[in-house]
Formats: sequence, structure tokens, C-alpha cells
Amino acid sequence: MKKTIVAILIVLLAMTAVFANGAEEKQAENKATKIGFVVINDESDQGYTWNFMNGMEKALEQLKAEGYNIELLVKRNTTESAIARDNNEELAAEGCEIIFNNSYGFEPYMLEAAKDYPDVKFVGMTNCASQVDGKDNTYNAFAAIYEGRYLAGIAAGMKLQQMIDEGQIKAEEAVIGYVGAFSFAEVISGMSGYYLGVKSVCPSATMKVYFVGTWGDATLEEAAANALIDADCVMISQHSDTTSPALAAQKAGVFHTGYNTDMTHVAPNASLLSCRIDWSRYFYTFIKNHIDGVENASDWTGTVADGDVVITELNTAIAAPGTQEAIDAAKAAFKAGTLHVFDLSKFTVDGGKTGTNELLYDGFASVQGNATYDGYFHESELQSAPYFVGKIDGIVWLNANYGN
Repeated sequence: MKKTIVAILIVLLAMTAVFANGAEEKQAENKATKIGFVVINDESDQGYTWNFMNGMEKALEQLKAEGYNIELLVKRNTTESAIARDNNEELAAEGCEIIFNNSYGFEPYMLEAAKDYPDVKFVGMTNCASQVDGKDNTYNAFAAIYEGRYLAGIAAGMKLQQMIDEGQIKAEEAVIGYVGAFSFAEVISGMSGYYLGVKSVCPSATMKVYFVGTWGDATLEEAAANALIDADCVMISQHSDTTSPALAAQKAGVFHTGYNTDMTHVAPNASLLSCRIDWSRYFYTFIKNHIDGVENASDWTGTVADGDVVITELNTAIAAPGTQEAIDAAKAAFKAGTLHVFDLSKFTVDGGKTGTNELLYDGFASVQGNATYDGYFHESELQSAPYFVGKIDGIVWLNANYGN
């Protein structure tokens, strides 16, 4: 009997050990993958960083539903300085396997951290060095936001043309004010795409640009918007990170189109819509590929056709009749490959010159090449980060060239 009991105990102990090992293996298999995120502002900006965080949350929600265990660590309100390097290094030291960075000025500091942590993947959004830095653990991603700005420009142009047709303004008074952060390719490409969208439906429109020299200073953005309104602009748009331009437009009784987030909730009588990048598909795919052992592309570009560049719901209470139909037609043309924002027949530069690669291409771009052929400028095809820097006729720069 004792021998039987002993045998049973041995079997039970063996089974317990098997179950314990199995539990440990299961726990190891379900161990959280740590993801880091270095961001320039925080969600309270209701714009740039909010949009990135919203995309990340959507991606993580989808991954969680599919059984992936992800832990997100965020470094908020990071300045474009050595602090960016420190934050990347801290996240790497905490065990993050991927670290995303959401600001252009973070890249040199991110690359310093990447040298010391070769097993960590570092991703710079809006940046361009991954193709030329000689590192296997760095990546870049951006989207063809100039396509989204073109669509937003259609909404603005339709409103301006309505105001002309109804006698509210004269044709020459269809003047747009644009709050720009810096005068480098990302902003120039976007504001030019926007203007060409406006011109496609309101041929008499012109645009004035005021650069603020920073990404997300609400006070400076408001001051710039007010300066543009004082300069007789009746439509305000922006490549800046806060809702201040929308609020200024609302207060002054002029119209507005935004960026990164729907701004109609803060300016319901002014803001027509916004364009933005939906980062969720990129975050989802990159993280999933990493966990599944699939290599990601070193440089990624999202588009309207792929659903990565979107516009928010049109504010039909103030939009011109036919605006949604015009936007839908342009979207369909983007998807069909028949609409090219920088069609050389639609604009001139530098006082009447036809666009050439020398006049349009950013000489400081990481990847050099010819982007001007087949009748249009091929933006974001050589690299995801924009490189269009042509000074389109009809756009007036009001102040110093920040960022060059």
C-alpha cells in the first residue's frame, strides 16, 4: 500500500512539475513586448501629438484583440535637443524593442541612441536618414499629406468661390492666410499642395504665409493667424500643431481648414474640415511584423489611396454646396492614379518659370534623384519625407525663412 501511495505521489509531483513548466512557458510566450514612444508635445495639444497617440491606441487595441501583449511607454513633451537622445536611451534601457519618434528634430538624437542599442528598432516619423545612415535598426515613415492638403484646399476653394459668386468678396479678395511652422520641405510641400487644391476650384485665389519658427506654440500661432487676418485674408489654414489658428478665425469671422484633428468643435462657425495622417495602420503593421519576425521596410509612405491620408468630416453647416462631391471626385482620381498634385501644367515658380527638378527639389534631401518627369513632380516617391521646395507663384512669404 505504501509503495502505491509513494508511486501516486511521484506521479503527482511529476505532473505538477510539467504543469508548472507549461505555465512558465505560456507566461514567457505571453510576455509583453515593450514599445517606446518619444513625442514632442502631449495629447492636450488636441492636434499633432494627439493624432499620433490616437493612431497608436487604435493599433494597440487591434493587436490586443488578436492576442498580442504590448506594453507602451511614452516620453511626452520632449524637446528637439539632447533630451530626445536621453529619452530614447532610457526607453531602450527599460527594454523597449521598438522606439517611435514623432518629430523631425528628434532624428539626429535618435540616431545617436541607435548606435548604442543595435538590437532596438528606432523609427523616425517625418524623417529621412534611414536609407543613408548605414544602420540596420533605423526606419523612417511619413505619408503623402500633401494629398490630404490638396483635398482640404478644395473645401477652402469651394468656399472662396461661393463667396465670390454671391458677391461677398471680389475675385481678387480670395486671399488665404497660412500659418506655417518652418520654411523647409515638409511645410513647403504641404502648403503648396493645399494652394493647388484651392486653385483647382477657385482660380483667382492667392495665399500669404507666415512662419512662426516652432511646431506647437499656441500664442505664436494665434498671433500669426491674426496678422494674416489683418492682412485681409478671409480663409486661414495651418501647418502647425495647435488649434489656435482655428480659434482666431472663429473670433474674426473668417473661415478655416485645419490639420491633425477635427477643429470644428472649437470653431464650428469657421472650420470646414481638417486633413490628417491616420497612423494606426503603420503602427499596427510595424509592431505585428516585428513580433512575428517579418522585416519592415526602412522607409514607408502612406497615401490617400491606401487610407493613411484622410480628411475629417465636412462641416456642412458652413461648407459650399457641392464640396463633398468635389472632394470625393478628387479622392477617386488619387486612387485611380490620374490626379497628381504637382502637375507642372498647373503652376509656375519664381515669377513665371516652368518647374524643373533644379527649382523644385530640395538639395538637402537625403536621397538625391530626378523627381520631375512625366509632366509632374513625384513627391514622396524617392523617400517618404517631402522634398518639394518650389516657390509657387501666387504664394507670398510674409516673413523670414525659418528653418533653412
